[in-house]
Amino acid sequence: MSQDKHPTGAPWRNFHGRFKGKALRPKQEEYLAEDLGKLSPGPVDWDMNPARKPIDLKALFGDREVWLEIGFGGGEHMVHQAVENPGVGIIGCEPYINGVAMLLGKIRDADARNVAVYPGDVRNMFDVLPEQSISRAFLLYPDPWPKKRHHKRRFVTEQHLTPLAKCLKLGAIFRVATDIPDYVRQTLEEVPRHGFEWLAERPADWREPWGDWISTRYEQKALREGRVPHYLTFRRV
Repeated sequence: MSQDKHPTGAPWRNFHGRFKGKALRPKQEEYLAEDLGKLSPGPVDWDMNPARKPIDLKALFGDREVWLEIGFGGGEHMVHQAVENPGVGIIGCEPYINGVAMLLGKIRDADARNVAVYPGDVRNMFDVLPEQSISRAFLLYPDPWPKKRHHKRRFVTEQHLTPLAKCLKLGAIFRVATDIPDYVRQTLEEVPRHGFEWLAERPADWREPWGDWISTRYEQKALREGRVPHYLTFRRV
C-alpha cells in the first residue's frame, strides 16, 4: 500500500504473499459481487474501523460458539465444519481473492448459513476480535516459507501468536496441520511459548488426522508428492 493510501494510525504490516492469481471466472466474479458483502463479519479494515472497535459477535452469530479459520485456502475445510456444526459460527480469513471466490461458491452449494468471511490479513481481524471470544482456531497447511531467512514470515511467530492467544478463550483448541518437518519444529517450539499446551500423548495424536477432518486439496498435493502430514493440537492455557 502506498503512503497516500495508508490509513492514519494503522501499523505498517508487511504482507508476504499473493492477493490474486489467475483471472477469475465470470461465476467467481458473481460470487464476489453478490455474496462477499453479505458475509462480512463487520468493519475490520483500518479505513472502515480506525478506532478498532471490537466487532459484535453476538449480532453476527447470536449465542453460538465462534471458531476462526486462518487462511482457508479453497474453503473445503471451512464449509465442511460449518455444515457439520450448525450450532457454531465460523469466521474465515484469507487475503488470496481466488481462494475467497472458491469458498463463496462452496458456501452457495452447501447453503451454509453460519459463516462470515474476511478477505484480508488475519492480523487486522485480531485487532477487532473481542478478547477471549474464540473457542477454536485452525491453521491448515500455511505457507511454509521454506528458506531460513523467511522463517520470520511464518504464522507461528510472535506477531501472530500473541494476538491469537489474546482472542482465544481459556481452554480453546488451536489446530495446526502441515506437511513440512521444519514447520512442525518451529510450531512445537513457538506455540507453547505463547500460552498454549500441546495435547499429545502418543504418536497417533500427531500422525492421524482429527476425527472430523476432511482432506484438503493442499493435503492431497502433499500426499501425491510424498510428504507426510502432521496434525498438531494445542489448548489455550
